[in-house]
Amino acid sequence: MAIIITDECINCGACDPECPNNAIYEPGAEWAFADGTDLKGAINIGGKELDAETQNEPISDEVYYIVPDKCTECVGFHEEPQCAAVCPVDCCVDDPDRRESDEVLLARKEMLHL
Repeated sequence: MAIIITDECINCGACDPECPNNAIYEPGAEWAFADGTDLKGAINIGGKELDAETQNEPISDEVYYIVPDKCTECVGFHEEPQCAAVCPVDCCVDDPDRRESDEVLLARKEMLHL
């Protein structure tokens, strides 16, 4: 599963530098798969051919957000999601709509960090 940031977020930014995948963005910030990863050019995400450097619309304009297709829940990096570990208001939580196995998360890690 991916982690989401709820609307209880106070926009402190503590989570952002902790993410090993650069999956966390400030409110209103555009994002790209290439940001903070080894990805370049054409990539395949969920069966879709995409350009890793294409800037995408922000997921939230109000609170920090996590790009789910870049989130690995820190599997392969840490024992627990670091965003949740440092969040002072406990707003980094499991996304109930996105359940993924450790194998899927490890494969995503390998894809992001060739």
